[in-house]
Amino acid sequence: MSSAFLEIVELPDGRIVLRRSEEETALVTLTFSSEARGFLKARYIDIAKEMFHAGLLAAGHLAEEEVSDETDDDDPTGHTVH
Repeated sequence: MSSAFLEIVELPDGRIVLRRSEEETALVTLTFSSEARGFLKARYIDIAKEMFHAGLLAAGHLAEEEVSDETDDDDPTGHTVH
């Protein structure tokens, strides 16, 4: 992924997107139902931010695991799974 800044934007149709600041294309899109928005009231934006944050953290952990797995493949002794 690019080193560009990411931004969270609410589109006119109500969708909330995560995108690179210099692009219009969404990387991730969230859509809350009217029932969910009614329940969350104005806090739905805060919930969207937390959801995007959790997703980015999870993606970072997966990327770290992938790098770790690639370096483990070079180890001829292997590893033990208990």
